[in-house]
Amino acid sequence: MPIEWHKVTEGAPAAAGAFSHQGGRPFATLRLWPHRSLPLAGFVGVMAFTGLMFLVPLAPMIGTPVFWGLLPFICLAMAALYLFFLRNYRDGELTEELTVWSDHIALIRHNPRTPNQTWEANPYWITLSLHADRGPVRNYLTLAGGGREVELGAFLSPEEREAVFDDLDRLLKRLPY
Repeated sequence: MPIEWHKVTEGAPAAAGAFSHQGGRPFATLRLWPHRSLPLAGFVGVMAFTGLMFLVPLAPMIGTPVFWGLLPFICLAMAALYLFFLRNYRDGELTEELTVWSDHIALIRHNPRTPNQTWEANPYWITLSLHADRGPVRNYLTLAGGGREVELGAFLSPEEREAVFDDLDRLLKRLPY
């Protein structure tokens, strides 16, 4: 699952309040990232297999003018496939990092091609919601607070969003205020 929790077992700092965030060690950190359905070794395999399959109809044409007519199109198709895979891998670098202190919560979305997006609030005042059927996807997970509502784990499956909701709900209920 593309979900990673780092929880501190020592407990949260004693000082809490709306404006008392002093930094320090977070109570928990959640890191989310999209699935990688094709690892790098698989990418190399797909490119090699595609190149070999292009050679099957091209091999009998070697030494003829047809070979030179087909070669640019085959090279163009291989280059396009390579560039699209690179774009997919670059888009997969997206991550979301949710850090929870007893008096502060921060969400940072690290985008591959645009600046990072951040959201911060006091965990006492946030609302964690899992919209089973309402929203653009099933089990739409949102955090509301600090004057905004943000989506969490847009790239996760509905079951993974539900698991994140359960874990985060338990964590927020255990925070000392």
